[in-house]
Amino acid sequence: MSTHRLVLGATLLAIAAGVSLRQGAHGGDSAVSGSAEDIIKARNLKPDDVEAALKTFMPSGRQDEYIMIASGGHSGQLFVIGIPSMRLLKSIAVYTPEAWQGYGTGSKHQEELLAGGDYKGKPIRWGDTHHPGLSETNAEYDGEFVFISEKANGRIAVIDLRDFETKQIIKTPNTLSDHGGCFVTPNTEYVVVGPQYATPFPSGTYAPISEYKEKYRGMVTVYKFDREKGRIDVSKSFQIELPPYWQDLGDCGKKASDGYFFLNSFNTEMATGGTLEKKPAVEVGASQNDMDFLHIFNWKKAAEVVAAGKAEKIDGIDVVRLKTAVDEGVFVLAPEPKSPHGVDVTPDGERMVVAGKLDPHVTVYNFAKVKEAIAKKDYEGVDAFGVPILKFASIMEAQVELGLGPLHTQYDDKGFAYTSLFLDSAVAKWSLGAPYHKPEDAWKLVDKLPVQYNIGHLATTCGDTARPEGRYLVALNKWSIDRFANTGPLLPQNLQLVDISGPKMKVIFDMPLGVGEPHYAQILPLSKLKKTWQVYPEVGWDPSKMKVNMRAPKPGQEKIESKDGHVEVHMTLIRSHFTPDIVEVEEGDKVTVHMTNVERARDATHGFALSGYGINLSLEPGEYQKFEFVADRPGVFPWYCSEFCSALHLEMQGYLLVKPKK
Repeated sequence: MSTHRLVLGATLLAIAAGVSLRQGAHGGDSAVSGSAEDIIKARNLKPDDVEAALKTFMPSGRQDEYIMIASGGHSGQLFVIGIPSMRLLKSIAVYTPEAWQGYGTGSKHQEELLAGGDYKGKPIRWGDTHHPGLSETNAEYDGEFVFISEKANGRIAVIDLRDFETKQIIKTPNTLSDHGGCFVTPNTEYVVVGPQYATPFPSGTYAPISEYKEKYRGMVTVYKFDREKGRIDVSKSFQIELPPYWQDLGDCGKKASDGYFFLNSFNTEMATGGTLEKKPAVEVGASQNDMDFLHIFNWKKAAEVVAAGKAEKIDGIDVVRLKTAVDEGVFVLAPEPKSPHGVDVTPDGERMVVAGKLDPHVTVYNFAKVKEAIAKKDYEGVDAFGVPILKFASIMEAQVELGLGPLHTQYDDKGFAYTSLFLDSAVAKWSLGAPYHKPEDAWKLVDKLPVQYNIGHLATTCGDTARPEGRYLVALNKWSIDRFANTGPLLPQNLQLVDISGPKMKVIFDMPLGVGEPHYAQILPLSKLKKTWQVYPEVGWDPSKMKVNMRAPKPGQEKIESKDGHVEVHMTLIRSHFTPDIVEVEEGDKVTVHMTNVERARDATHGFALSGYGINLSLEPGEYQKFEFVADRPGVFPWYCSEFCSALHLEMQGYLLVKPKK
């Protein structure tokens, strides 16, 4: 590498660090100055360090080439991260109230939105987000919607990427925990949500653990998505009852395998624990079988079964019962190495790759062989619930030894696959078969990259679509241990950016993320977000309905109306005042506030924070919001704009006066 490149890279490192560079008395790299050559020497920079800086540094004002949408774990949110800069651009509020966006802290619509995920009337205001699924057209990301599953309480949410806001939250019927998705069919006809832990069926009923095999069941949900409305239509959705194995992460077929989806499973032993009774813990009991079961679903056939009236309406949704699913050929099983975590369909849809956590190999299934075996009923038998089991030897195409703890696989545009190795703390790069590689070059480990540490998922650019781009890979590592400054026992996750454009993989950036665990992520080109707005299309725009609300106040329409203990306030916001800015009510009055941010300038966001009543809203340019409360506390309560908006931001203020009852 040339000295010029080293010099430039070091300079870029200095700029990116944004610090005053001055060489310390002890020669350390905490503060350096001088020429670029001096900085290189003082900081002990190597050529790879400089190359990484050149590849990831983003000059001021320049935008990233890719956007990564990652789940936020127990934050209950989604994260938007730029690539290659690895800058956190936004947290999308989903299942957890979030003050910066005024989400769930006053707006009537958002209260109703969050209530959609409540369980039998019990409010749930946190979530464990795991697997985002971007909408697709022809099995490629189209940049229009993202769906996010929630493991702890069995919910799904819809986010519209025109404004990156949550539009719908649904508590999935007949299930309490979901981990196997969500993932979409190639044209987003359906969003599939896989289950996790079996519970008594129907949901909400009781059965002793001793009746696990008889009374407990799994449940996969196939949600119909109405793209025009941007909403899931539960009335046209259905579920498929499954055996009480613990199903895990799945994937939809594409191209050759369009019309099918696949789910892994573990605990086919149906272990239930009981450590106080000296029974084996689940981790032991669920790891006895050499093989678990890959579930292979024909979702088009399942939809036909529902349309033919062969499903039962249970908890408000059509359910294809287990016996019906078997009789109608809706799904079959296939043996797979023990304790698998992910199944990933290749870009051409010809193969499914399964990684078994307790097997050092990945196993590759050939979809053409699967279809042939189903047609010929080439079964080795049935499971305990009568579900046919395909012969492993009839459908398995290859096994590739990669290392310890393989979990998940993504792809590039050159015929290579990338698999995370949890126990090895590494990423394995390996070659696929024809038509990507000649027989002598197929099914081989070609590179292995250490990461820090205990990688779970990984994401490549468009890596789970029909057209992947072999530019970058992000390793979503569970542990960071010694990577960053000590901030106490709770450590951040470590997202490592990997350059996969060449023959050898290279880590080029470490990103600590201390606001939740990004469990899974998908990466799409920024150019795909063609429909994302800079401001709302019109003044008075209601994000809940994605159109102008006729009740939205416009300039000149501001007023206060009072009748029979109900006060309605029609308010506008503009730099740097509210109109009206004084509202007087009686103790006990019900107060409804309609407010519109009438700004049209980009980034001219206003907030509304009302002291004493726990209300905080954020209104982007053009946005309309409505909130209601009972003025049950007499006194004088200031409100103010909670988003910095102008030089006179502090003066953007008003008062709520609540007269005591006489």
